[in-house]
Amino acid sequence: MDSKTAAKRIIDVNELRVNDVPIVGGKGANLGELTSSGFPVPHAFVLTTVSYDYFISTSKIMPKILAQIKSIDPDSDDTLVAASNNIRELFDKCEIPKDLKDEIKENYNLLLGGKKGFVAVRSSATAEDLPDASFAGQQETYLNVKDEKDLFDKIRKCWSSLFTARAISYRETQGYSHEDVKLAVVVQRMVNSEFAGIMFTVDPHNGAKNIIVEGGYGLGEAMVGGEVTPDTYQVDKSKMAITNKRISKQTWKYIRGPQGGAVKKDIPVDMQKVQKIPDDRVLEIAEIGRQVEIHYDKPMDMEWCIEDNKVYLVQARPITAIGTGKEDSSAGEQVEGGDVVLSGLGASPGMATGRVCIYDVGMSLDVIKDGDVLVTKMTMPDMVPAMSRSVAIVTDEGGMTCHAAIISRELGTPCVVGTGEATNTLKNGEIVTVDGSTGTVYRGEIKKKVVTETAPAAAASAAVFSEQVPITGTKVMVNMSMPSKAEEVAKLPCDGVGLLRSEFLFTNYIGEHPCAVIQEGRAQELIDKLADGVAKVARAFYPRPVTLRTSDFKTNEYRDMKGGANFEPNEDNPMIGWRGCSRYVSDSYREAFMCELKAIKKARDEMGMKNINIMLPFVRTIDEVKQITAMMESVGLRRGLDLKLYFMAEVPVNIFMAEEFCKYCDWFSIGSNDLTQLTMGCDRDSDILGKMGYFDERNPGVKAAIKHLIKVAHKYGNHVSICGQAPSVYPEFCEFLVEQGIDCISLNPDTFVRTKKIIASAEQRVLLQAARKVNRPSCDDEDDF
Repeated sequence: MDSKTAAKRIIDVNELRVNDVPIVGGKGANLGELTSSGFPVPHAFVLTTVSYDYFISTSKIMPKILAQIKSIDPDSDDTLVAASNNIRELFDKCEIPKDLKDEIKENYNLLLGGKKGFVAVRSSATAEDLPDASFAGQQETYLNVKDEKDLFDKIRKCWSSLFTARAISYRETQGYSHEDVKLAVVVQRMVNSEFAGIMFTVDPHNGAKNIIVEGGYGLGEAMVGGEVTPDTYQVDKSKMAITNKRISKQTWKYIRGPQGGAVKKDIPVDMQKVQKIPDDRVLEIAEIGRQVEIHYDKPMDMEWCIEDNKVYLVQARPITAIGTGKEDSSAGEQVEGGDVVLSGLGASPGMATGRVCIYDVGMSLDVIKDGDVLVTKMTMPDMVPAMSRSVAIVTDEGGMTCHAAIISRELGTPCVVGTGEATNTLKNGEIVTVDGSTGTVYRGEIKKKVVTETAPAAAASAAVFSEQVPITGTKVMVNMSMPSKAEEVAKLPCDGVGLLRSEFLFTNYIGEHPCAVIQEGRAQELIDKLADGVAKVARAFYPRPVTLRTSDFKTNEYRDMKGGANFEPNEDNPMIGWRGCSRYVSDSYREAFMCELKAIKKARDEMGMKNINIMLPFVRTIDEVKQITAMMESVGLRRGLDLKLYFMAEVPVNIFMAEEFCKYCDWFSIGSNDLTQLTMGCDRDSDILGKMGYFDERNPGVKAAIKHLIKVAHKYGNHVSICGQAPSVYPEFCEFLVEQGIDCISLNPDTFVRTKKIIASAEQRVLLQAARKVNRPSCDDEDDF
């Protein structure tokens, strides 16, 4: 910007670029950059810092401002608030000089085309939105400003918001000079948004390369301020496909008030729990964000809105605080003490224990002491000083991009948002532990469990095994049945759970036939108990993946459950009867399977266990797969980067039609018992055939099937694991799997250490054989010998 332009008091946004921060602040500079680059931005003009300096110099209030700041007691938030109020009163008492008012009027009329209309008045500080500092929510924005008189008032209020308590405290903490930080004001055509929200071009929690779009009904201030919990969409940036969504309940929205400003309006009941924005519009918003990130060549945080079916960007800034995903080392480890009392969205990673302090609007921030866990409906910008004293933060409302989430990540404070009931469930003074990695709040203090010499082998820590268990290229996981054993088994240095049998969740957590439970009107109880069971395992292994195989009882096993006789037929051979996917798509069991899916959805989204994947047993036809995929999608479970769909490969049709099945899953998991049974036509429960040697996974026919599956799956980019017992029983079979390039072997915990050594040895032999093959002399060379 040349010296002549830099001296202007008001500049049209079209003249601005990203490097104009010193004169128009971060917000103004970024809006100018977006406008000049063709992005959809409502037109605006900016009162530059020259206007701010002109007002300060003509009013002669800076010495009084500095005197008020000097009077603040650093140990008292009340004195901070009092000083801020006194400073803001100084601004209110001073008139904007007449010549500057005339200039504002001229630009205001040009912006609205000489017609009546509404504008948004946004603060734009010269130190905000910088790569190394976030002033999120510290200065003020006023929506639906209705006329010139209102405009002048809101401009002064924006200027004075440079001295809110939160802004003063932040500058003191960060070492910014109060005199050097100046404020510009953006006056922008008001978008009367029907939908609005926030977008991050990387996951702010862990830095993953996904676009996070959050949105809801009405004006965006409700989402930005964390007053409502928005719908959240995760978009795979490489494929531009929605890979996950979390639909939240929104009971009210902000709309334009009769006299301007924003007022609350209730949302009809039938619209509260539905998806607010269709998928195609979410992808349109995400694509705009992707293009903005490409333009800036850095991760960006944007506010967007929709009016008359058109998407607008009203703010953009570089993301200043991103979680690494490498949380506190205790996160996801096994712990002792403390029941899970709340679950929400893990918004800022880490784990911390402290005394609960429930804060409500109007209370003194001094009630929040060093080391407290701040619990509130939502955080407000004024609360930043108290947030900085808290060891953890828990809110009722909010999403991944709300004020609490952004500030907590910058402070490095564990944070869980969107719990829905923290202020009602928790009590002042009680001790809780907050895990911001998984979105879990525990009652009491959580301590790391110490492994003693008398602990069972499966419970020994990874540290104990570090010298004994070799590292392998093949992933080695464990099979799990009993959630009560999860904490012990998770101490093994395994890569996760390759098979968690959900039927054991039914027996341990439900104890009744699922259809009987549903018939009694207790479907939600079924969902909640299943979610608790799978989440217990997922939490123990977090962030390692856990593959949950949906229920695979046979009819005779279902009949033995309480109430089961009323729902199950008698089959002569249940082993190859009504089981697995054929059960899920049937009219008589479909609702029960939907409860399973809803439980998985709850464990993943509400409890934060994103490490849960889904495995379908006994997959017979492509039509089954299509129906089940549609059922999954109906509850919001879609294949993507953080949700993999496995098929058990245990029916010969899976082998013969592997090329087709590959299109509908990410992994195959070989069930060696059933695959052997059906390949050999040998009932695996037959003592006669077993003694005669017919049931043997090492049979050449079974091995040929496995070899073919691995070859085809790898050709199409899919992975293959095995969760049967054969690798644990037969070392030579384990070696065969490694030779074929299997991606993962899942073992019973008691065989883990021994079998992993076999796997390592097999990998070494395969490497040596490959090296010899490469270095082997040709036939001509051999003749020379």
